[in-house]
Amino acid sequence: MSDQPPFVRFEREGDVAWLTLDRPERLNAIHLAMRDELWGMLALLRDDPTIRVAVLRGAGDRAFSAGADITEFGTAPSLFAAREARQGRDLWGLMASLRLPLIAAVHGFAYGAGLELSLYCDLRIAAQDARFAVPEVSLGYIPSAGGTQTLPRHLGRSEALRLVTAGESLSADEAYAAGLVHAVVPGAALEATARAWALRLAAMPPAALRAAKRAVVEGLDLPLVEGLALERRLAAALAAAHAS
Repeated sequence: MSDQPPFVRFEREGDVAWLTLDRPERLNAIHLAMRDELWGMLALLRDDPTIRVAVLRGAGDRAFSAGADITEFGTAPSLFAAREARQGRDLWGLMASLRLPLIAAVHGFAYGAGLELSLYCDLRIAAQDARFAVPEVSLGYIPSAGGTQTLPRHLGRSEALRLVTAGESLSADEAYAAGLVHAVVPGAALEATARAWALRLAAMPPAALRAAKRAVVEGLDLPLVEGLALERRLAAALAAAHAS
């Protein structure tokens, strides 16, 4: 048995789960072992209906996550093996499919996959020292954890193109002004604010909360008529459950 502590810590407070990226010495950069642990934690969130809300955060003082661990780039035995490892456990697809609300509590660097990770969350709270960027193009890559698709859905085409192509960073206040985060708070208040938001959501009727998220997220990619039909089906299912 390995004595290596986990790279993703899981803690539960009542109906709220806390997932903490825990490689502070590497700015919580996401390497394969962390990716696998995170996949397991997200699968738990998917499969445990008693967890109503989850909060993602980064350990240490400097970063939510500085992105993918570039020291692992090119270390797979083959391109096929690298692709198989990514597709075998579709971390981002799993995260996007979760029905419970996700809150990102972001401080310090949220770069590359770190920013992309936060974009799969439904609510984002930023500490005043947070900075957001997708610098992959400057390294000869492109964002590959969904950033080219999720950023335009949050910021619109023009601002997303600026960030993706130029790799420029946004301060917390700039991210708030652009609509990328929902609140900016002092660093000392980040955890308490995330907890208050999580507890407020956890107190909502869980079936209604999950249905509301599903209506918005799935409806966004549907024609309006189909989105309205989805809303009607979900509302009718909730009404039937109340009547039974």
